Amino acid sequence: MTTTAAIDAKAVNVIKGLIMDATRKAKSGHPGGAMSSADMAYVLFKDYLRFDPADPRWFGRDRFVLSAGHESMLLYTLLHLRGLLTMEDLQHFRQFGSKTPGHPENYETPGVECTTGPLGQGFSMAVGMAVSEVMLRQRLGEDIAGQYTYVLSSDGDVQTPVFQGSAALAGVWGLGRLIVMLDRNQIQLSGPVAICDHTNYKTLFESMGWHVVEIDGHDHAAIHAALDAARAETSRPSMIIGLTTIAKGASTMEGDSASHGAPFSDTEITATKKYLGLPEDKPFYLPDEVGQHFRARYPELSAARKAWDKALEARLASDAAFEDLWRQSKRAPGNRTFAWPAFDPAKAVATRSAWGAALNALTDQFPLLVGGSADLDPSNQTEKFRAVTGVFSPEKPLGRTLCFGVREFPMGAIVNGIVLHGGLMAFGATFLIFSDYERNALRMAALQRIPALHVFTHDSFYVGEDGPTHEPIEQTSSLRLIPNMLVMRPADANETCSCLEVALTRTNRPTCLLLTRQNLPILDHAVYPGLVEGVKRGGYVLADVADGKPDMILLASGSEVSLAMAAAKLLPQLAIRIVSIPCMELFNEQPDEYKEAVLPPEVSFRFATEAGRPELWCQYTGSMDRIHGISHFGASAPAEKLAEAYGFTPPALAAAIQKAWDKK
Repeated sequence: MTTTAAIDAKAVNVIKGLIMDATRKAKSGHPGGAMSSADMAYVLFKDYLRFDPADPRWFGRDRFVLSAGHESMLLYTLLHLRGLLTMEDLQHFRQFGSKTPGHPENYETPGVECTTGPLGQGFSMAVGMAVSEVMLRQRLGEDIAGQYTYVLSSDGDVQTPVFQGSAALAGVWGLGRLIVMLDRNQIQLSGPVAICDHTNYKTLFESMGWHVVEIDGHDHAAIHAALDAARAETSRPSMIIGLTTIAKGASTMEGDSASHGAPFSDTEITATKKYLGLPEDKPFYLPDEVGQHFRARYPELSAARKAWDKALEARLASDAAFEDLWRQSKRAPGNRTFAWPAFDPAKAVATRSAWGAALNALTDQFPLLVGGSADLDPSNQTEKFRAVTGVFSPEKPLGRTLCFGVREFPMGAIVNGIVLHGGLMAFGATFLIFSDYERNALRMAALQRIPALHVFTHDSFYVGEDGPTHEPIEQTSSLRLIPNMLVMRPADANETCSCLEVALTRTNRPTCLLLTRQNLPILDHAVYPGLVEGVKRGGYVLADVADGKPDMILLASGSEVSLAMAAAKLLPQLAIRIVSIPCMELFNEQPDEYKEAVLPPEVSFRFATEAGRPELWCQYTGSMDRIHGISHFGASAPAEKLAEAYGFTPPALAAAIQKAWDKK
């Protein structure tokens, strides 16, 4: 009679065979780490992970994140055992259009919670998921939001600053249901980890407030014991350091760094399969008994889902407050409207201040909105939100403000994870210049279609005295280059609120909101009634000539919209239409009919201005000679002095427009 231990061992060997076959067929991949992690991942999926066999998107499921995304074939074999991928999917590993890309992608593959490619970010997004679990459990209850978040990481993960910054926050926040299994095979692509890192991981994570155990990562009894202890830990995240051997079980490649990033040779695969007790002449071998054994827990999992459904129905029927929160959690982010603050048209307001006022107005309207700043609360105007909602901590799990510290990259990735988990909407705020620090998290948000909100204040050289290190020049254009990203640069307080409405009602793309430090005139709704709808379309006619037949069109975004309006008044001899473009991406996606109504093809003379790199405005002007931007670094001086020096005053802009007009 086959024992449980024996069939478990066979199952792990079968998984290793599938890993070797798929990477060989693809002629690329990372078999070594996938084989060293196989025991830990198998035990987790077979005996611990809670999911609905029939519904991979069930809200009550545990989340599993393969942060070591290069070990993707390990995850794909487990998803095949779960019934979410076919054998044909495994055979098309790394091929165009397949459900098994080189690194896991959540929008391509069922059962994949997040896209993990660049090391460190998968773990960081998992921290965000664990934050969501705590916040939602406090609001919805243990019976509805009692999930665990599991992560499989690697040595390379731990080396990344984004991993360590997020790990420090996980310790501060006491994320007791975050459990990380670290495949400590001490090998990476370049060779032994020791050539670049001598960190004592146990000491490192204990110093961050983690529960840490070291085990033999190939010993199933030890893995079970470690997972049991981690699940019993309620006040600290858990790090299970599995001491493993890369390419465990390989004939000659075991322990060899060459196994990390390249398929095995045919000879090596044949010898390894013989050693592992697998048929050497049957590629993609998976006996029925392994699949049946893996799925032995399915009746229990299905029963747990049914019990969850009954608990949810009972709560919805008996608790009106719960029903309202549940409804909001399913809609957020979704289509909804908000009541925004009113701004006095006679008073100039910085758009960062308008954001702060709008955020404060959202506090009660949107109770599932959470977020924070990278140690810039007063500057980012999130200070009052923090005071009203409270700081999230083990002592205050109902707090809605996340204090990220000076950790922009972890902040961006954690915000992504919160939104990915579902139920909450999240934002992170810092200076625009520091978007460079979190850029890859922003890119990953766009790639994964995460409708998160990334707020950036101090959006141009008007930062002033802090000097060129803090004055964005290329950042706005750089963010606009990210596919599927909305970059919104509002012209005033009212456009700011409309931009926020757009951001908070997205379902499949993130938003970068760029805001000024300096005060700007208010665009009165009574004078500019098309503002709200115009912002939703990304661009609109703000001010037009009386007969609707302009000589020229003057385009601008952000703080340069009011500058453009002031400059136009100095050119009464020209019939100028002024167009505000708060979001190039949305405007460019509008129907041609709308775009041509705003920018009539027959009006060939167009001029644009923005306090940043000018190149992207060529798509509207057709010429670099008709753009007033800035292509050099700033300087340390009062903002007014810099505006004069760089030509961002009404007379200077009017002169530039007149010069271009005279040359046409």
